[in-house]
Amino acid sequence: MNAVTDSALDTSIRVNGKRLWDSLMTMAKIGATPKGGVCRLALTDLDKEGRDLIVSWAKEAGCTVTVDQMGNVFMRRAGRNLEAAPVVTGSHADSQPTGGRFDGIYGILGGIEVIRTLNDRGIETEHPVEVVIWTNEEGSRFAPAMVASGVFAGEFTLDYGLSRKDVDGKTIGEELERIGYAGSEPCGGRKLYAAFELHIEQGPILEAENMTIGVVTDAQGQRWYEITLTGQEAHAGPTPMPRRRDALLGASRVVELVNRIGLDHAPLACATVGMMQVHPNSRNVIPGRVFFTVDFRHPDDAVLAKMDAALREGVEKIASGIGLETGLEQIFYYAPIAFDTACVASVRAAAERFGYAHRNMVSGAGHDACYLSKVAPTSMVFVPCVDGISHNEIEDASEEWIEAGANVLLHAMLERAGQ
Repeated sequence: MNAVTDSALDTSIRVNGKRLWDSLMTMAKIGATPKGGVCRLALTDLDKEGRDLIVSWAKEAGCTVTVDQMGNVFMRRAGRNLEAAPVVTGSHADSQPTGGRFDGIYGILGGIEVIRTLNDRGIETEHPVEVVIWTNEEGSRFAPAMVASGVFAGEFTLDYGLSRKDVDGKTIGEELERIGYAGSEPCGGRKLYAAFELHIEQGPILEAENMTIGVVTDAQGQRWYEITLTGQEAHAGPTPMPRRRDALLGASRVVELVNRIGLDHAPLACATVGMMQVHPNSRNVIPGRVFFTVDFRHPDDAVLAKMDAALREGVEKIASGIGLETGLEQIFYYAPIAFDTACVASVRAAAERFGYAHRNMVSGAGHDACYLSKVAPTSMVFVPCVDGISHNEIEDASEEWIEAGANVLLHAMLERAGQ
């Protein structure tokens, strides 16, 4: 096999774009939805089917496969130095209920394509190269998001991660056992030499500016909340308007408050109410209880703190004004992330080597790379998605973008793994 050096990196070393695209389209058949998207919620039978397929491809490429206690799957191609820490890449295989064909899975299959390319070229790296499937990144079935990479990075305990429940009361631990992905390897405590994550942008900037590669330098901080407003159920007919304790009215006012907080801290702030459950949810009963979620994001931690204070003050004022009881819990928080300068430089150098139009970017979404950055030098590679649409069945990207991102990932990883 041929050893790789920095000087040997030229654009003749590139991925097989068609093979990568075909892998993505094959994977998209698992959990396919009528509008062209996918539904592979974390730890469902469809998630298992997708994991099984990825693992089979990794084994065909000569990788050894291990699974940790949070169900994270590590697919390793050996390096020349068996004692060296690996250079890793990967993302998530789970999706939103109405998810797209590229979100998350592109980062995994892009990594598999890197390994296939190394095999094709007979390239031997100094460090091992690993591709990782991170469990429950989306957080759509089990909250919070990115919980398994968070356990890996020491942000959550293993017991906390395994005990997260879905709306039916099933835990991550139970579902890992059920689908056969409850591994025995410890979650975390492994030294990583460098980490990269390849992902669609999930926003409109790259396409609008005719850029092919986003060199991700930072990621926004996030705060997630769960709020319950409790009033009193009553008959919709006989109960006079002034005497009502309408929990949905209060929730509606909080939705407006959340939107206003986001606008008050424009242009970088994002503020969203994305989930709501109304009780008893009957057409002729005044709602007595409403549960809903709030998602705040900003790249400045001080601004996030101001948004937090505004939410707490506003919720209390709204609730007390119409006689509601409140329960407000922040269930998820991480501070804004600055990615490793050397890994960022490797991504930028790869984009320049291929002549791809590129720009620095701050990630507006959370990614497993954000937690990995706490335990390893880390960066991300973004490619455009059509109209900036993601978390949607019509999410799309061109074959050209997909291939370009994987080429950048390949060269960034080779630069680190060859050292």
